[in-house]
Amino acid sequence: MSTLVYSHPACLAHEPGPGHPESPQRLVAVLKALQAPAFEALQWREAPLGTREQVLHVHTEDYVDQVESLAPQSGYQLLDAGDTVMSPGTLEAVMRCVGAACAAVDAVAAGEARNAFCATRPCGHHAEADRAMGFCVYNQAAIAALHARAAHGWRRIAVIDFDVHHGNGTQHSFWRDPDLFYGSSHQSPFYPGTGARHEIGVAHNIVNVPLRPGSGSESFRAGMQQELLPALRKFAPELIIISAGFDAHALDPLGGLNFQDEDFHWITRELMAQAQESAHGRVVSVLEGGYSLDGLASGTAAHVRALMSP
Repeated sequence: MSTLVYSHPACLAHEPGPGHPESPQRLVAVLKALQAPAFEALQWREAPLGTREQVLHVHTEDYVDQVESLAPQSGYQLLDAGDTVMSPGTLEAVMRCVGAACAAVDAVAAGEARNAFCATRPCGHHAEADRAMGFCVYNQAAIAALHARAAHGWRRIAVIDFDVHHGNGTQHSFWRDPDLFYGSSHQSPFYPGTGARHEIGVAHNIVNVPLRPGSGSESFRAGMQQELLPALRKFAPELIIISAGFDAHALDPLGGLNFQDEDFHWITRELMAQAQESAHGRVVSVLEGGYSLDGLASGTAAHVRALMSP
């Protein structure tokens, strides 16, 4: 079965302002990379709008009301202390992010594809139940996990995150549910300051692999092989969702890790192997960070090549 890609032009209309690293050019770079001849077999689908009901799987009603009421008709609206910004196109963009992730879950549930990649923005893994953080408004990876439970009856769902920043929002949403697994590799110390090894959730369902600044392939792969992947195998998820951030790439101007394209390909293949073992191959990947346009494009290409491989 082919790999699906969900995207929508509305995700280009989220404009956080001049000089902001989470720019529309990020998605332009991703889409251009995935239109190369090597990706001709991809099946492209338009991301639908997510629903308020889907968002409320993770976020509080008060917070969703706040986001909707603050959505500007012109100019900019800050949602946090300074880096999460709404523009007139943001509300539709984030609802397309939610819709893409949930539609991807539905597609793999129906057997329409083995896996799917959501080429959407803005990213989501820092957004907590009741607040925006770190460029993120709604946490589409966590929403997709709980949508999978509500719509398809799967109980044991994992989100694996290799963004350079720890996904505090996903960890926060999964902490008290032993049937939700969150595993993260990330730079530490670094924003947002969470993700220590001792943060393990209610039932060891949280696994953090903090990496010192400057760490590269060897440290990343060792941490995954020795800590995260064995815990994931023991958890035996029925669905794996990937928070696919590419700001751990050596080219990234915001991060301080030294991952190469081959590392993103390698971890994707490892996660696919686990999905084959416990989840009938079901994988949904959601774009998170990545702020070098070249590193983002090449890292995404390596990741999607792995998703497409037999």
